Amino acid sequence: MSITTEIIVHIRPRFKLQVEIEVNEIERCIKETILSREFPCSGSIKHGFGSISILKKDQHFWSPQLTITVEQLDDKTEIRGLYGPKPSVWTMFIFFYCIVGFLGIISAMLGLSNLSLDKPAGVLWFTPIFMILFLSIYLISNFGKKLGKDQLVVYIISLKKQLGKKWRTIL
Repeated sequence: MSITTEIIVHIRPRFKLQVEIEVNEIERCIKETILSREFPCSGSIKHGFGSISILKKDQHFWSPQLTITVEQLDDKTEIRGLYGPKPSVWTMFIFFYCIVGFLGIISAMLGLSNLSLDKPAGVLWFTPIFMILFLSIYLISNFGKKLGKDQLVVYIISLKKQLGKKWRTIL
């Protein structure tokens, strides 16, 4: 099955794999892949945690990154990966969601309280405005996700190519 942008539907696609390879060997292989001249990404991995990003010259605001966690279990090693936005982008959207949601709830509470006390409830008109803002933030984040899909495909194809046959199952 070939990878196209249409099959990537999750907001933050992830993978998990258990292998019988030591953590140090996995880290070494990932470091070699990152340092390879053919690999179109940069990154680092240390002590079981790493991140891989698109090269600076190709990055834009919506560029995704791959976060990798390698952990030794009883007799196997677990590799977990998460493709997602940069932490600063993720934090910014969560902040906007919280602020707009909080203001929407406050305007609804004040408006309904004033309405129940037979006072003017003009503040109630802000509630639908905050709901529209909330929906707008969601639509903007979806648009950004679509802008980053092509680079996500670059990650997947590049990692498959560089890591070889024994790694194909994780991506």
